[in-house]
Amino acid sequence: MRKEMRARRKALTEFERQNFSDEIIKKFLATEIYKNSQVIMAYVSMPEEVQLQKIFTASFAQKKILAVPLIIGAGEMSAVQVENFDALEVGEFGILTVRKESRKFIDAEKINCVIVPGAAFDLNLNRLGLGGGFYDKFLPRAVNAKKIALAYDFQILDAIPTEPHDVKVDMIITEKRIIN
Repeated sequence: MRKEMRARRKALTEFERQNFSDEIIKKFLATEIYKNSQVIMAYVSMPEEVQLQKIFTASFAQKKILAVPLIIGAGEMSAVQVENFDALEVGEFGILTVRKESRKFIDAEKINCVIVPGAAFDLNLNRLGLGGGFYDKFLPRAVNAKKIALAYDFQILDAIPTEPHDVKVDMIITEKRIIN
């Protein structure tokens, strides 16, 4: 299922990806969850994922605290504040992260909203992650955070396989709908 979803994401044209991303981000920025959140955690998008740069730009402009994930060990990650795009560099896994000299860790319980990546989601708000287990270990520590998935509509399935450690999201936003 992960492989199929990656292939479908990669098959999108640049035009489709940008249009879908713009629509998804517009819906997210209009939510009360975003408006009421002071501390937001979002991943730095890979080329085939929903593009989150406009969330970063809006958060910087509105003086929200924005954090990105930092891999700290096998299956473990922390939240690190990012103050602007210049603070990012390519990290160990080929993913943009905060420069070592600029890292300011944020306690997970202080986060109000986490944008959660995934390969697929279902109508019951279950999430099929990307296989590393990072978010399933991190999210239980983010006890005050709403967990939001921003996904392409084809990533929403009727049902996906789950395991007891899998963490559900609170809302899924696609270019076509909002599921909560």
